[in-house]
Amino acid sequence: MIRNLGPLGIVGLLIVVAGIGLIAWADPIVAVGMALVLAGLGLVVKALISNVLGAWGMM
Repeated sequence: MIRNLGPLGIVGLLIVVAGIGLIAWADPIVAVGMALVLAGLGLVVKALISNVLGAWGMM
């Protein structure tokens, strides 16, 4: 998976993890909520991209 992200994707992932860590330091309950929202958003984006690529015959 990391090989597919590329350097910019890895930096973005590190920034997201650092941001959630900072929120968790301040308020753990809010951090859990933010992590769930980000995970859900990631799944929605993956599904949308898969459907679009499938509609174009690329998958």
